[in-house]
Amino acid sequence: MNGSVGSGCGGLSEEVIRLTRRPSGLGFNIVGGTDQQYISNDSSIYVSRIKKDGAAYLDGRLREGDKIVAVNGRGLKDLLHKDAVEMFRNAGSDVSLTVQRRLQPQNGPVGHRGDGESGGLPLAAILVPGLALAAAAVWISLRYRQRM
Repeated sequence: MNGSVGSGCGGLSEEVIRLTRRPSGLGFNIVGGTDQQYISNDSSIYVSRIKKDGAAYLDGRLREGDKIVAVNGRGLKDLLHKDAVEMFRNAGSDVSLTVQRRLQPQNGPVGHRGDGESGGLPLAAILVPGLALAAAAVWISLRYRQRM
């Protein structure tokens, strides 16, 4: 279950995720392929769902929306959906996934829990009320000074 993270160009990160197949499989669903494009003009394979208590969920690194570029070093480019599914099914018990995801700026403390929840408050939820209080304090201070 080791992985490595690298920075790709164009705001993408790439990571190698190693999963051990469980009796229920790898624990995620995929969409995409040349015959079932998930994104217009893009036949790539994407993670559509992480199954609770599956190998991917327990590992915690694979996310819904991740683009899977390769399985055990074999590229997934220009495959029919059913062929991509077969590649996952025949990948063996220890599976290496090369995954890409778009880099997104973090706006607060985030802890990945694998269930789509962020685990923390967005920074805006803390800053907006704080800035409003500071602005009110400055306004009151200025009004008080004018009366003196």
